[in-house]
Amino acid sequence: MALDGILLHKIIPEISAAMPLRIQKIWQISNTEILFQAHGTPGKVQLLVSCHSVYNRLLFSKRDYPTPAEPGNFVMVLRKYLEGATMESIEQAGLDRWCKITLRHHNTIGDLENLYLYIELMGKYANIILVSEEGKIIDALKRIPPFENSRRIIQTGAMFVPAPSQNKKDPFVEQTIDPELSLTKQFAGFSPFLAKECEYRMAHGQSFSDFMKEIEASRSLYIADDENEPVFHCIPLQSVGKCVSYPLFEGFDVLYYHREEKDRIRQITGDVYHVVSRNLKHQQQKLPRLLSELDTAMDCDKYRLWGDLLYTYNVRDTKGQNSINLVNYEDPDQKEIRIPLDVKLDGPGNARKFYARYNKLKKGQTYVQEQIDLCKKEIDYLEGMIEQLDQADFTTASEIREELKEQGYLRNEQKKVSKSKARKKKKDALPHITEVKFRDSLISFGRNNLQNDALTWHIARRSDLWLHAKDYHGAHVVIHSESPQIDEDTLRFAANVAAYFSKGRNSSSVPVNYCPVRNLKKIPGAKPGMVQLGAYKTIYIDPDGEQLEKAGINCD
Repeated sequence: MALDGILLHKIIPEISAAMPLRIQKIWQISNTEILFQAHGTPGKVQLLVSCHSVYNRLLFSKRDYPTPAEPGNFVMVLRKYLEGATMESIEQAGLDRWCKITLRHHNTIGDLENLYLYIELMGKYANIILVSEEGKIIDALKRIPPFENSRRIIQTGAMFVPAPSQNKKDPFVEQTIDPELSLTKQFAGFSPFLAKECEYRMAHGQSFSDFMKEIEASRSLYIADDENEPVFHCIPLQSVGKCVSYPLFEGFDVLYYHREEKDRIRQITGDVYHVVSRNLKHQQQKLPRLLSELDTAMDCDKYRLWGDLLYTYNVRDTKGQNSINLVNYEDPDQKEIRIPLDVKLDGPGNARKFYARYNKLKKGQTYVQEQIDLCKKEIDYLEGMIEQLDQADFTTASEIREELKEQGYLRNEQKKVSKSKARKKKKDALPHITEVKFRDSLISFGRNNLQNDALTWHIARRSDLWLHAKDYHGAHVVIHSESPQIDEDTLRFAANVAAYFSKGRNSSSVPVNYCPVRNLKKIPGAKPGMVQLGAYKTIYIDPDGEQLEKAGINCD
């Protein structure tokens, strides 16, 4: 669900009240999001503009966002023109879903001039366009060439043409309703959802005038679920039912931050997904071939038998023959078997060929079995990486990238450093470990292999209790407690963490193994995150994200 013109009408005054703002930094945090870090009367602020087809919005955000190592072309243009510039004002075009920010900056010879940043939040057509004082387009986030839209070209150097007005009535001024037309066709700023809410309220006795007064007075965002899809607006959603109220900008962060976080991670670490998926596909295609080779190798005894029969019956002159039938003396029924022959070889030559084939396949059984075991381990490891990337936050995703570099899946483009510096860096920089306090115990868990290894082998004490979902890829969880006796509630909470942050989070009755850390052993030559358990116990748990959310753990 995208925001409508009336909701944008509520957002614009909140942003306008903070102006003027001096722009300090500009970041493109995803393919569709631009973040302006600015300073003004309210202090430091972050103005986020999203041109996502569904999540497009404009707001002040207090969340932390990742900053890509290399900026895109559009953000470089914005930095050239707007870093150090001042946002003087912002105005909406009536109740349409676009607005204009007027900026003042010094040009190349030091003279002050105006620039205009047009922010269009119109679903899949959402865009950010930088326009000069003369009305020419400097650049845009999404360029539209003439062959796509001849009426409104969005290209560098083209004259900017504002999005056409829909010429509808302003519902804050004209409140006469034509019963023959839908509200969306009569009034500017009305989305189908808001029209549905208005019609529901009027059917239950509220007047259109009172409805618009309630919108005008609101300073909040109300969020509800409608058939498992989030819906929102600046008034209570009576047509949907129960809803939750948030301050306006905070509500948008609650709605979209974690929804878009996965998109940002995929965009910033897209090469990681590609590399892992490609290697996983390769190993999955390789395994059936290896199994087929093993079946062939296990069927090697027939070649030994054929060679034995040729020598036993003293078969000599077989040149020109492609097969021969001989009685199998190893068969209790003394049946004849057909032996394929090489027409170029005599009997002893064919026998030697069969023995060579037998010896090769016999030796190959061990080798192929080793390759199958390695292939299965590789598939298991890569499936775990995919699962970790699907559940990763920004820190976890960057650590997964480092792990893949260490394992040789990604090219390490870092500059060479001395071995002593590399060892010191590796020793000092432990990965980020998530911690949560529950009752009198501290519970830690890792969300990728590097975090799991660091927690299990470098942070946890030998007496701490260690947990992990059985037969699933997932988090290593450690209960740090001074007492050797862990109460059942703490144990079940830690088991819930292990089950939820595993591939079994959508299952029920997930088995979770637990034991003291001293019962664990490293597996020589194994991939990161792999351990061998000694004596352990198992508890069964239904993963419950709500319990973890209440404890302060982000489960998105």
